[in-house]
Amino acid sequence: MANKIKVLIVDDSAVARQTLASILSSDPGIEVMAKASDPLIAAEHIHREVPDVIVLDVEMPRMDGITFLQKIMSQHPIPVVICSSLADHGSATALHALDYGAVEIILKPRLGAKQFLEEARIRICDVVKAAAASHVRRVLPGPREVPPKLTADAVLAKARVNRDAMLKTTEKVIVVGASTGGTEAIKDFLTALPLDAPGIVIVQHMPENFTTAFAQRLDSICQISVKEAETNDTVIRGRALIAPGNHHLLLKRSGARYYVEIKDGPLVSRHRPSVDVLFRSAARYAGPNAVGVIMTGMGDDGAKGMLELKEAGAMTLAQDEESCVVFGMPKKAIELNAVEKVLSLSALPGAVLRLAGG
Repeated sequence: MANKIKVLIVDDSAVARQTLASILSSDPGIEVMAKASDPLIAAEHIHREVPDVIVLDVEMPRMDGITFLQKIMSQHPIPVVICSSLADHGSATALHALDYGAVEIILKPRLGAKQFLEEARIRICDVVKAAAASHVRRVLPGPREVPPKLTADAVLAKARVNRDAMLKTTEKVIVVGASTGGTEAIKDFLTALPLDAPGIVIVQHMPENFTTAFAQRLDSICQISVKEAETNDTVIRGRALIAPGNHHLLLKRSGARYYVEIKDGPLVSRHRPSVDVLFRSAARYAGPNAVGVIMTGMGDDGAKGMLELKEAGAMTLAQDEESCVVFGMPKKAIELNAVEKVLSLSALPGAVLRLAGG
């Protein structure tokens, strides 16, 4: 088959290298061009032939994967998928990887990795294909400037609303869905919002144990407060709630108060949490008081839910192809005629504030 996706596997485990090679080679659209036991050997392969995608472990001899990732993304950007055993303490490392330009994370357990990888065959191949189609950018090394962190007292003070007014009117609610490339897109979106921005509820496809650190990282750099959602958390101005990994997140309403509910359940649109679940609940309980935003990501999760939002009277926005890492989810929603406006990532915060009266 012509134009196969060329993949370089970099992992110090011979079993992991062989298992990943077998999985990827089983897809007719993918070719494993080489396998390397550490980044220095991988660099020699790249010098001879540049791969379309690199599948990279983190914990390796001679040079760790994060350092290698930084060198790649600052010198010669190539789509990188991190595949590593980061189950508990490594979540911060994984977030660093995303910050340094990795397209996606595949979390493998320290024990039973071979069986896990074989069971995740479809997801692994899908991730590599999405990575090959992604638009990676040069990421320069060095610390990034962040705005000063405002206190929680300031956030809560700004978020108070007159209760008598709440009986007559309902606050707008922003619901956001994203997948591949979404960690950076959500960071750019939230850091652009002011302290008193409308309440936001977010589903970002991430593994369990990653979302707590992701929310904490965003909370440290945003003017608004950001936290991993818990059942009965109120949706208020100046706060964003992020779905916990491996759990669905629903928007609910009691009188004029919006709150969230965490639920278990089957995979929906091949995901848990699912953007479709969040968007459907917002269509049911918020209707025209909701603003739906669908961002970068592979697959079609969120497209049908966005159509339900639009039909319920909500305003619906999608990130444009140029600013997406993967233009999958927004494209599917646009094809369903579920999107009212298609905007660049940089234009989304302003549009949301105008529509929500923020």
